[in-house]
Amino acid sequence: MTVQTLYGAVTKDVWRRLKDIRLLICDVDGVLSDGMIYLGNDGEEYKGFSTRDGFGIKALLNAGIEVAVITGRSSRIVSERMASLSVRHVYQGQSDKMHSYGELLERLELTPEQVAYIGDDVVDLPVMQDCGLGVAVADAHPLVLQRADYTTRTAGGRGAVRELCDLLLAARGRLEQAEGMSV
Repeated sequence: MTVQTLYGAVTKDVWRRLKDIRLLICDVDGVLSDGMIYLGNDGEEYKGFSTRDGFGIKALLNAGIEVAVITGRSSRIVSERMASLSVRHVYQGQSDKMHSYGELLERLELTPEQVAYIGDDVVDLPVMQDCGLGVAVADAHPLVLQRADYTTRTAGGRGAVRELCDLLLAARGRLEQAEGMSV
């Protein structure tokens, strides 16, 4: 059985899980960005971020759902982008994402069932498989796609996070409220 949404059919099991989520954790490279890292002649690193994802993150925060980032790389760009979106929980340089995940559960007094994680590669699997809703972006590694509870229809860095944010809001009947929001 499925529930029809803006993005197509969602199983009733996923729809039920969406309603319990109080924290969304995002990977960065391949999820909030397209996974490409551009290096300039000046040695500066560049990444592109979707404004649609940013809007979705702001809408979640306005709805009282926490957002966090756990990424294996460290980048000033990520710090600046997350600060501009008011994301307070940013963990960079994390080779073991389970450690940061555990810290977040403890700090926010949440259970794994109250967490959704969106990732794209095998390093994301331990958290994806422990949390309440493990989500893969459309262009994730095949092993991640096989093990995800939900796969976005949108690719990483192209609005996949927004898709998940919209689903989280829709599951609470709050998607229409986000339409009038300014960010």
